[in-house]
Amino acid sequence: PLHQTSLQHFMKPLKNRKWSVLSSEYLLQEGEWCTVRRDKVQMPNGVIIPRWYVFEFPTWANILATTKDGKILLISQYRHGLGETHYELCAGLIDPTDASPMEGAKRELEEETGYGGGRWSLYMTLSANPSNHNNLNYTFLAEGVEPITERHPEESEDIEVHLFTKDEVREILSEGGIIQAMHAAPLWRYIAENAEE
Repeated sequence: PLHQTSLQHFMKPLKNRKWSVLSSEYLLQEGEWCTVRRDKVQMPNGVIIPRWYVFEFPTWANILATTKDGKILLISQYRHGLGETHYELCAGLIDPTDASPMEGAKRELEEETGYGGGRWSLYMTLSANPSNHNNLNYTFLAEGVEPITERHPEESEDIEVHLFTKDEVREILSEGGIIQAMHAAPLWRYIAENAEE
């Protein structure tokens, strides 16, 4: 699976102390962004938790895209939950029609920014909150992208596209200009791994 890594080289494998689901009920099913499930679960030690809430989401993908001249592609858009606009990575849902998370990520990059091409690889796998989210977020590194098409954002997306140097992105991160945790994490990793370049 995409989310497994080779941690066995230096870490002892973790025992998966899985809970038993005794019953499950959907409380809300309003499309792909609002599905809430209530489970009654039993822990391995016998303790029963009568109400554990799980938010079901599709797979998400982020794209950490760099251009041929080394610029990092960011977007900015208003986020209604906080009522604020910040810098972000290009990101989106993986559609059921996408052949794979990477193909969905390529589609998202083209739709939101008009950029594409380049060399693609899986960079990070994260969870927004493994306590109560059932999905994973894949970040793909897309190196050497370039403009290849017109942008086609969704009706609800009001996106601006930006190109920054690595030092500028480090400054934006340091000043709190990227507050989406699943976007900041791969960008900080990229900055750290490329600090000497």
